[in-house]
Amino acid sequence: MPPITKNLLIINILMFLASIVLLRYGIDLNALLGLHFFKASGFRLHQILTYLFMHGSFEHLFFNMFALWMFGRIIEQVMGQKRFLTYYLVCGIGAGLVQELAQYVHYLLEGYGGYEQIIVNGQLMAMSDALNMWNTVGASGAIYGILLAFGMTFPEERMFIIPIPFPIKAKYFVVGYAVIELLSAMLRSNDQVAHMAHLGGMLFGLLLLLHWRHPGGLQKKILSWWDKLRAPKTKTFHYQRNTKFADEMEENARRNAYQQEVDRILEKVKAHGYGSLTEEEKRKLFDASGR
Repeated sequence: MPPITKNLLIINILMFLASIVLLRYGIDLNALLGLHFFKASGFRLHQILTYLFMHGSFEHLFFNMFALWMFGRIIEQVMGQKRFLTYYLVCGIGAGLVQELAQYVHYLLEGYGGYEQIIVNGQLMAMSDALNMWNTVGASGAIYGILLAFGMTFPEERMFIIPIPFPIKAKYFVVGYAVIELLSAMLRSNDQVAHMAHLGGMLFGLLLLLHWRHPGGLQKKILSWWDKLRAPKTKTFHYQRNTKFADEMEENARRNAYQQEVDRILEKVKAHGYGSLTEEEKRKLFDASGR
């Protein structure tokens, strides 16, 4: 098994066992290392990383580690150790940030910002303490990023997924999972599953993969989109040039300029006599007399 995948498995399993043992001594590792909402009293900055290695139940741990073993070892062999670890952490941290954003939107929509205290289970609590219940744990965001990488790397690979009775291509498997998570996030707001974190892991994974495949291209597209968004809205008028009208305007301008020049020469003759004219002025005056 590749070393990064193996070590991630070991760390997650050891942290789960430690959380069980320490809980008997009154130390709740999930509360200390899980990702709290940033307005909660229990929030600490390190939790954006440590929450990745905590799990709420054996089932939660088992399915995440099974997916890590099944897909992570393949992606690590494709990416290499350093890039795979970077990808795993970026997906996990990105998932946590998206979860924080989703919780903040919920916080605003529910109007919690207008209360300093709230009653929970018949007990009056400070709002910042009550918000500690919004605690996210698990490597699912990073795992969903790995699933995305597998689907993009091996899109035509056929997979047997229980309970689907026929093989399905990896690309359809990933898209299906993303759709399920999106629908679950919209329709199952109280199922205690961080669906937005799952989607966040896939989103950050997609952005990182696109960056690696097209260095600089993603930034250019984002900056171009941002410049268009900020640019003032202007209207462009398209017209067809009226050639006949333009030619007449140009001819009139030439005639006016010629007449002004002749008038100037005549004024010079009147003031200083014909002999004061230059050869060019005499020629122009002669041409004008012939018209």
